[in-house]
Amino acid sequence: MNDDAPDLRTRNKQATRTAIGDAALRLAIEQGPNGLALVRVHDIATTAGVSPRTYNNYFSSREEAICSFQADRSRKVGQALRSRPDDEPLDQAVIAAVIELYTNPEPDQAGLRMIMLTPELEGEALKAFTMAEGPLAEAIAARTGTDPERDLFPAVTAAAVAGAIRVAGRHWLAAGNTASFAATLRDALTCVLPTAKQT
Repeated sequence: MNDDAPDLRTRNKQATRTAIGDAALRLAIEQGPNGLALVRVHDIATTAGVSPRTYNNYFSSREEAICSFQADRSRKVGQALRSRPDDEPLDQAVIAAVIELYTNPEPDQAGLRMIMLTPELEGEALKAFTMAEGPLAEAIAARTGTDPERDLFPAVTAAAVAGAIRVAGRHWLAAGNTASFAATLRDALTCVLPTAKQT
């Protein structure tokens, strides 16, 4: 029973973080880009069913809360790559891991549009996407047997992948684009991983 306590505590903390982030994003969408300043901590906390103090334990700004689902997803990219079969070529493994992570479920267009196309959220959105780089670089280094301290390949590849994810999101939101996010993401990743280095 005691062995399960930390896992349960971690799950409960993540559930609270997710509830706050979902509430912040939902309120931001309701207000629209021009009303973003009207989204107050008290309203986010109330919508999430927590106290303002609890909100402050999880987030230091409204922008951070709004972009949290993207940040949380980005932190999992390295883990997603590590879960791929060992004998899968690196380019295929990265593409499969990223598509599975970012399209299951497919992003909500209204939420992604709010995060990526609102000037007040631009910096936090960029930070959320780049959170993928460190864990992904470590996973690439482990998979290729390279030393991330000496070899540029893992970090450069991870940065290119993070950039491709961001560009795919913008392209998917463009007027007239009817492709699924998975297809758009695959096309973007193929641009930076056409023949990934395998050492």
